[in-house]
Amino acid sequence: MLTVLFGLTGAVVYGFADFLGGLASRRIRPVAVTAVAAAIGIVPLLIGLAVLGGTPSWAGTLWGAVAGLSGAVGVLLLYAALAIGPMSVLSPLTAVFAAVVPVLVAVARGTVLSPLAVAAVVVAVVAVVLVAAVRDTSGARLTLRGVVAAAVAGCGFGGIVLAYDATPPGAGIHPLVVARVLQTVLLGAAALVVTVHAGRGARSGGAADPAASVGVAGSAVPPGRWWPPRLLLTVAACGVLDALANVCIQAALHASDDPGTLPVVSVLNALYPIGTVVLAGVVLRERLTAPQWIGIALAFIASVGLALA
Repeated sequence: MLTVLFGLTGAVVYGFADFLGGLASRRIRPVAVTAVAAAIGIVPLLIGLAVLGGTPSWAGTLWGAVAGLSGAVGVLLLYAALAIGPMSVLSPLTAVFAAVVPVLVAVARGTVLSPLAVAAVVVAVVAVVLVAAVRDTSGARLTLRGVVAAAVAGCGFGGIVLAYDATPPGAGIHPLVVARVLQTVLLGAAALVVTVHAGRGARSGGAADPAASVGVAGSAVPPGRWWPPRLLLTVAACGVLDALANVCIQAALHASDDPGTLPVVSVLNALYPIGTVVLAGVVLRERLTAPQWIGIALAFIASVGLALA
């Protein structure tokens, strides 16, 4: 029961963080938002490490680094996929791979799922697809390159769960701190490269960076300008919530010695779009589509099934 509770909480908080990151990305380059959010997320993790403690070890450090690398690769490839293909297809594809990869790894290790658990996993995957499906009006075409990028991005997100599952139980939050520091460095480097490239393109008369130009009056922050306080608070909240979600996911993975914990947590973690669409409905008054409502209902059913399995 604790596994499901922590797993669902982590997924919902992940969704909230994604919503705030999406809001900020309307005015700032997404890679810059994630880099700053990752850096800010280090602070609550350090506080948690000081309060809750933990035993640093080579194993914990190694798997924390793997989680940080997997997360950075997942984020960057997801952005690359969404830039070249339809979001309505590639976003759910990423979420499905994030859910399925750890399940396949667990099964390959010899984990045997009960019929109820298998049914709940299938229902949860369907729920992920329905909830994550969004309208795409960009007219972007589906390409093999976009599909591969989305699939590998999903594998990267699934790799985070696998890495946290491999951390020693006594390591506490220490691996999460390692992961967040490495992720900050990698995403910060990527943001710097994007900024320099965009600057060169602007000086040479190339196409302007959409995140650095004003597509909607007053909506974008020009490069070199300080971020408005409200925008900075949004990014900070995104970083804190993302860090909290990671704590919940790790807690879910280590809440039980049952070998079925890994596939359960990975599937629950992939339900994060629920938090995003629900918050979008509350804050932005965006209407959920019928498939999304069905997906939310199926996610609830799958969660109950996983708790009883």
